[in-house]
Amino acid sequence: MLQELTKIFPARNKKSGGEVTAAKNLNFEIPDGELVSLLGPSGCGKSTTLNLLCGLLKPTGGRIFFGEEDVTDLPAEKRGVGMVFQNYALYPHLTVRQNILFPLQNLKGAERPSKAEMLRKAEEAADLVQIGELMDRRPGELSGGQQQRVAIARALVKMPRILLMDEPLSNLDARLRLQTREEIRRIQRETGLTTVFVTHDQEEAMSISDRIIVMKEGAVQQMGRPQEVYDEPASLFVAKFLGTPPINVLRGTVKGERLYIGEEAVREAPGVPEGEVLAGIRPEGFTLCQGGAFTCALKAVEVMGRDISVVCTHPALEGETLRAIISAENLAQIGGEKVRFDLKPGKTFLFRPDDGERIL
Repeated sequence: MLQELTKIFPARNKKSGGEVTAAKNLNFEIPDGELVSLLGPSGCGKSTTLNLLCGLLKPTGGRIFFGEEDVTDLPAEKRGVGMVFQNYALYPHLTVRQNILFPLQNLKGAERPSKAEMLRKAEEAADLVQIGELMDRRPGELSGGQQQRVAIARALVKMPRILLMDEPLSNLDARLRLQTREEIRRIQRETGLTTVFVTHDQEEAMSISDRIIVMKEGAVQQMGRPQEVYDEPASLFVAKFLGTPPINVLRGTVKGERLYIGEEAVREAPGVPEGEVLAGIRPEGFTLCQGGAFTCALKAVEVMGRDISVVCTHPALEGETLRAIISAENLAQIGGEKVRFDLKPGKTFLFRPDDGERIL
């Protein structure tokens, strides 16, 4: 659990000032045994938060609790965390077995297991990540995915209280990322370890997590289960960050409890104050309809197999094109220069133009 956790980096040049607040009054609790992803663009404070959790950075303010224990002032080696880095950080001159054993060999006193116990734990960790047959190889003889598994086994061998993973898949190709992502989820479920996973990839976070925490400029924007955050974004930033293709954003006006885009009343807006709004429409939020309320200029149709992507333009659009994802069964209905849709209420969101906050 984090309470008002803050990290401010001092300015490099004291004369010019310019402190950087990398983590701003973070307050959230990670449920025991869950995999939680910190999601956001580069520079939003994800890795800083992870480094605060593991003890590599000292907070400017606030507290960190593991269960009931306040670990804010504990050094990293006393916190019982396992860390997996983006660049694997394996020792190239050591074998896989020696790399996995390394954290156990550094233990002191009563915490240090016997040699036989160390070897047993190393074998168990290797079997868990399915690299048991690679124990006598060196990192240079392994693929990127295999090296990542070694790094995970090394983090798991001490059975940490919490597992921290900082963009662990970013150096892998697309197919290997998918495979390793599935393996990380399997390992987390088998061990039941509370895991914090840092990523900028929303698809990765949506597929692997029990919960996601969306961050921006060092602050939490929204926390919840992936589908809940996707279906009920708290702000335009969150709505834009989640979803592929991204959400379509159009300038609109609410008059008489109806949403107008251009001259067309496209849907009801009960209880929404009159005035300008930004309307966010998910690509799957369109229903093709000859008498539909919303008219766009057809630009192209992209066939994707089961679905098609209808690419349109509209004067109120914030961006170059609008994309509507509809079933390929409706392909025959598309023709001419115009295309008309009805909007699905559960896939259309209204936001304030000034600060991007959701209008409920």
